[in-house]
Amino acid sequence: MTRPINASFHLQSPVLIALSTEAEMKQVSVVFAFVLAVALAIPQEGYNYPAPGGQGSQFPTGTGQAQYPSVPAQYAFQWDVNHEPSGNFYGHKEEREEANTQGSYYVQLPDGRRLLVEYYVDATGYHPTVTFEGEAQYPSGGNQGYGQSGQGSNQGSPSQLYGAPSK
Repeated sequence: MTRPINASFHLQSPVLIALSTEAEMKQVSVVFAFVLAVALAIPQEGYNYPAPGGQGSQFPTGTGQAQYPSVPAQYAFQWDVNHEPSGNFYGHKEEREEANTQGSYYVQLPDGRRLLVEYYVDATGYHPTVTFEGEAQYPSGGNQGYGQSGQGSNQGSPSQLYGAPSK
């Protein structure tokens, strides 16, 4: 005797199986709604703003006459700092006529020499010539570096001796 088999199968989507709790379903719904809103907010035809320029525009496009005519570069400047109490002595000067630029800058070095850089600039780049003027002067007391003091050479350095506090 054969008996019929009563069996029922329920097929569920893998997403629905993974999202079994109501809280998870709400989170997915909110994320889906957000993604949908962003997708709908994107313009379908692009941003079709008119390009700047045209007649009466304050932004010329290069077609037609420019608002300010182009002129060759031409300038000259010079500045110097000479502050004897601090020992600062440096400066810069430059001249330009169209594509030809030339100039120089200098600085007084701590050893007494003056560093001078003379340069010109052309289509191939920057071309400096570096020279030193004067002789290096080192403090007496041996071969000591900057910030170190020898015997009796505490000029300008703070004293490490402190007096008794006043009452």
